[in-house]
Amino acid sequence: MASSKQYLEFILEQLSELDGVSARAMMGEYILYVNGKIVGGIYDDRLLVKPTRSAKTLMPDAPFELPYEGVKEMLLVDNVDDRAFLTDLFRAMVEELPEQKPKKKNR
Repeated sequence: MASSKQYLEFILEQLSELDGVSARAMMGEYILYVNGKIVGGIYDDRLLVKPTRSAKTLMPDAPFELPYEGVKEMLLVDNVDDRAFLTDLFRAMVEELPEQKPKKKNR
């Protein structure tokens, strides 16, 4: 099942106080970025984030779920209605995440 554009728009609205948030469609789902760093994504209308130290601290009871077969588990964010919580979560996570590596150009 693909994620809906409406759910993406809802999540982006919830994160609107945070600068640098963007999304990219990928095979019916959406990858979420903050300042160019991948923080998580929307998979089957579920907000999943990388299991960083701060995410685990802020959501100690969050279940691990698979976005899709063959990838690492991510944390399910079930408190998506709390705008302040989401903003704090993403702000804390982005500090821990590494910078994206530049893509190599084929010659």
